[in-house]
Amino acid sequence: MTDEVTMVRIYCTEGERRIKQTLDYLHNEEHVAGVTAFRGVAGFGRSGKMHTASLLDLSLDMPVVIEFFDRPDKISTVVEHLKTKLEPGHLVYWPARTNLSD
Repeated sequence: MTDEVTMVRIYCTEGERRIKQTLDYLHNEEHVAGVTAFRGVAGFGRSGKMHTASLLDLSLDMPVVIEFFDRPDKISTVVEHLKTKLEPGHLVYWPARTNLSD
């Protein structure tokens, strides 16, 4: 059996305070079903500035993706809140299916 969910990705960089605030919001306030934060090894955004990791580079400017999912009605509320906190283009979401129900 499968359930409809909405997947969400937030694109940011490691040095931003937004990561901890967002994770705290998703965990402590919204209690979403699942959240994972991924640290990228390379990436660039609208600015075109390449962010890469190397042994000599201890930069806190590496790309991070926060990904989470839950029921569409719950995510709708979460997305509306996050739209007020994030720059345009840093929030992506789409419908998906999962095996939440037994």
